Amino acid sequence: MADERKNNGGKREGSGRKPKADEIALIDNMDKVAVPDDVWQLLYDKCKEGDTQAIKAWLQYRYGMPKQVTDITSNGESINTPSINFTKR
Repeated sequence: MADERKNNGGKREGSGRKPKADEIALIDNMDKVAVPDDVWQLLYDKCKEGDTQAIKAWLQYRYGMPKQVTDITSNGESINTPSINFTKR
């Protein structure tokens, strides 16, 4: 497609997942600044104080994010879905 455009799709500089080595280096730098156990203790202390954001973060790390339920088509009403029977001929 030589249509005189500069970028005709394909790989872009800086796109895609970053290398695992970069992620490990970032984690190592974070651990140099604050020991993870100390951070968890601070988060726990905030939870004991009743900080709702801290409690939410604690629960999300402990149990995971709650299931997201989204209804974009039926406005809460039930939908009659057709059933399809596949038979062998």
